[in-house]
Amino acid sequence: MEKFTGVDLYNIDAQLTDEERAVRDLVRSWVDERIIPIIEQHCRAGTFPMHLVPEIGEMGLLGANIEGYGCAGMSNVAYGLICQELERGDSGLRSFVSVQGSLAMHPIRSFGTEEQRLKYLPEMAAGRMIGCFGLTEPDFGSNPGGMLTKAVDDGDSYVLNGAKMWITNGTLAHVAVVWAKLNGEIRGFIVEKGDPGFSAPEMHGKHSLKASVTSELVFQDCRIPKDRLLPGVKGLRGPFSCLNNARFGISWGALGAAMACYHSAVEYSKTRIQFDKPIASFQLIQMKLAWMLREITKGQLLALHAGRIKDKGELIPEQVSLAKMNNVDIALQIARTARDIHGANGILDEYPVMRHMANLESVYTYEGTHDIHNLILGRWITGIQAFT
Repeated sequence: MEKFTGVDLYNIDAQLTDEERAVRDLVRSWVDERIIPIIEQHCRAGTFPMHLVPEIGEMGLLGANIEGYGCAGMSNVAYGLICQELERGDSGLRSFVSVQGSLAMHPIRSFGTEEQRLKYLPEMAAGRMIGCFGLTEPDFGSNPGGMLTKAVDDGDSYVLNGAKMWITNGTLAHVAVVWAKLNGEIRGFIVEKGDPGFSAPEMHGKHSLKASVTSELVFQDCRIPKDRLLPGVKGLRGPFSCLNNARFGISWGALGAAMACYHSAVEYSKTRIQFDKPIASFQLIQMKLAWMLREITKGQLLALHAGRIKDKGELIPEQVSLAKMNNVDIALQIARTARDIHGANGILDEYPVMRHMANLESVYTYEGTHDIHNLILGRWITGIQAFT
């Protein structure tokens, strides 16, 4: 297969800064050299390539758009491009970086004490300390406000009881940012690996995100010191701010998966011979490729504009919902169309399309399902809450 050189019909490169292009090219080359040759083996084995985490840290990709505390302080567009290239390798890789930065480091940076920031963020930026985010529960996904996990003030400590589900990085994590109800109000807590009463068993049997570690978090009279409470936020505003940061990255990441599938489909169609000529010469195949390019290009323009608005501090949650919902939706459709173009060969892991398609089924659901994002936009349009 020809080397991937990008998908850029509208010359988006010209709209990027030198720094943004440089970090994109760095990550693109790294993914080609370090991820693509090994990702199928990890997918088969159901393992995450942990040996590469120090390299991810050295490149400044963990908490890349966070200022200070050992973080790179890049633009949000640069962070988006990082997510795009990582997910071109695999959604599990982008998920690892997204959870570390947007869901674990962000709340410590935004809502933690200075002592907490100094203790955790430099180690997390370097990849020496892995984080996860505990919000979703077995019975509360789209309705996180109904969570059952509770914290009780017990003098010098808080005692947590409850469980979280579908937690990326959970078993690997040294630190978990956990949301629980304290006196009926949702608060954030930092739980460390080894805290008594805390366990993080890995979930098995997945058909999606197989090269990613997904876990439960279980708290059975888990006692943590009082100084591990995040004092800067109360209620769902805290976890929702984290989710909006993650959703922004996903809106870029999904484009990377789409680009990988599109690239594979183009190259395959040029070499697959049927009726004595390459299938790329047939109108139906060209129509499908043109549609893929069209949707990727629209997604790129949407993500870029969202990034520029975010860099101004003006991005609103509804704009994030539209970008996440649209770009994951078209990426999943592109993966399915690419599988169709590859014919029976599309199910083989010689090609990346089936892996991306399976991964995107999870991305379509997590960080707000497709339908929930529709309802968020419906509320913005009508002013009427339709969740209940």
